[in-house]
Amino acid sequence: MTSEMTKTAGVMGWPLSHSLSPRLHGYWINRYGLNADYVDRPVKPEDLEGLLRRLPAECLQKGEVFRGTNLTIPLKETVMDFVDILDRSASRIGAVNTIVMGENGEMVGRNTDGIGFMDSMNEHPDVAALHGGTAVLIGAGGAARAVAVALVDMGFTKILMTNRTRERAEALATHIGETVDVINWQERSECLADADFVVNTTSLGMSGQPPLELPLDHLKAAAIVTDIIYAPQQTDLLKAATSRGNETVEGIGMLLHQAKAGFEAWFGTRPEVDAGLRSHVLEGLKSK
Repeated sequence: MTSEMTKTAGVMGWPLSHSLSPRLHGYWINRYGLNADYVDRPVKPEDLEGLLRRLPAECLQKGEVFRGTNLTIPLKETVMDFVDILDRSASRIGAVNTIVMGENGEMVGRNTDGIGFMDSMNEHPDVAALHGGTAVLIGAGGAARAVAVALVDMGFTKILMTNRTRERAEALATHIGETVDVINWQERSECLADADFVVNTTSLGMSGQPPLELPLDHLKAAAIVTDIIYAPQQTDLLKAATSRGNETVEGIGMLLHQAKAGFEAWFGTRPEVDAGLRSHVLEGLKSK
């Protein structure tokens, strides 16, 4: 009977008007012809646990099986207090972006942001060639936690982290380990002289947000620059790097690749990130 019931997952956050996840997962559900659904469920942090505890029974009453959910701002750390099992991917990063319901109804907290970033960068062979090099990480928030872990796994031997609030950067550096050195925000431009790879994980430069003020005068010509922001698709940082002749990587890839593991865990199908998906999701940006 269960196999005939609709498998349902979704995304939770507050607010959710910005989320492209329903469009992304909906594309895969249609492509693979699955009896599945992916919906957005706006929820405040204080209501999160109650909703997650109720949903399995509520979904069953509607003929659905609740398989799990994505979590976005500001819920990624809130949920860590009450998941039943915390996957190593989430404990390493210190945040949960994906919940998968286990066979016995237990909530398993995972984090796919780090592997999503890595898989996105693996599309670019020149980034893989930077193994053993130095990365400059802009920001120390939730996204920076995932990217920092990914940079370690990608083989960067030195990570220079800079953030407007130094204390937050120092806390993250302690969590990640000795690979990370914290650089004062006022020295962010000068430290680019040592960078083989630069990644912005802040919201600075996003549509509707203040700009990221990061002069690239000291950046090496061979350095590669990426920005996890995907709205706009070409941020001012990427435009500035391109104008200097530096190779750049757009942020949309991380969004697409981080979704794969959750989709497979919920619906039993390993999806592909291809040109059709990328075009479909980018088209959705126009209405945001």
